[in-house]
Amino acid sequence: MITKTKTALVIGCNGQDGALICNSLLKKGYKVIGGSRNGKDNLDKLNQLGIEKEFEIKKADIKNSNEIEKLISYCQPETIFNLAAQSSVGKSINQPIDTVEGIVNGTLNLLEVSRKINYTGKIFFAGSCEMFGNTETKADIHHKQNPRSPYGIAKQTSFNLVKLYREIHSLKCVTGVFFNHESHLRNESFVTQKIVKSAYEIKNNRQKKLKLGNIDIIRDWGWAPEYIEAVQLITNSPNLKDHIICSGVSNSLKIFIEKVFNSYGLNWHEHIEIDKNFLRQNDIKSSYGDPNPLFKDLGWKAKVDLDSIIVNLIKLSNRN
Repeated sequence: MITKTKTALVIGCNGQDGALICNSLLKKGYKVIGGSRNGKDNLDKLNQLGIEKEFEIKKADIKNSNEIEKLISYCQPETIFNLAAQSSVGKSINQPIDTVEGIVNGTLNLLEVSRKINYTGKIFFAGSCEMFGNTETKADIHHKQNPRSPYGIAKQTSFNLVKLYREIHSLKCVTGVFFNHESHLRNESFVTQKIVKSAYEIKNNRQKKLKLGNIDIIRDWGWAPEYIEAVQLITNSPNLKDHIICSGVSNSLKIFIEKVFNSYGLNWHEHIEIDKNFLRQNDIKSSYGDPNPLFKDLGWKAKVDLDSIIVNLIKLSNRN
């Protein structure tokens, strides 16, 4: 355990990953200060974790460099975790300007403010496997980048900006590139939450069908609370380098659906309806990563498999 002499600033503290890292840091004795565009207006995820009153939350929009500079000056943090901006690929297609501005301008603002004030602490940026596009082999950090959505393009730009500022300005900044990671704190707009919720509703005779798009897509799913520990290892490493955070195991969405519905004693074939309105030409068919470099460098590997993820999602989602 560390003493409460270390301060961490978590920008985007109201999201899934932000809330989880706040919870983890608090348990380790950090003084945590949260930054959020909405301030205290939406504490739903923090409420679910029971930590909404355990740390200070300041209102600050990462797209506003003046607000970010004031926030850093106020907090004087040893570490900054940037987990802000919307994270839905589908939403980015319909709202590309807001998505790109939030991610790209937000990244650049934080980097440039840190350079300007000579910030000497460490800064973690949340990256995304969406910057790779389709991965027919396990993607490592050097995998070809071919994003297929505004969200993926924005994350690609953010990744390259962080790398640039680390190399030419010697900022202690790093990106952890997340592959899909789930928890009960996921917004209901994400397909995994839709599936879990719908199966529960169908089991209780409150819903008959769930409409989905391409269920043959392949993803690398992990457990978000576990991935948050990898984030801290990457950030606290004396040798800062970008890393992939993944399980290295690929499963189709169809398998995910089957496992969830089986958990409720349901035959998914009777309740899933493929709707062409949900099909996207730019859908990534296959996305999975290589976990070996992170394990080799920092000794971390995912331990929670897909079956356990589903058990956790069902248990925690139904409880909440």
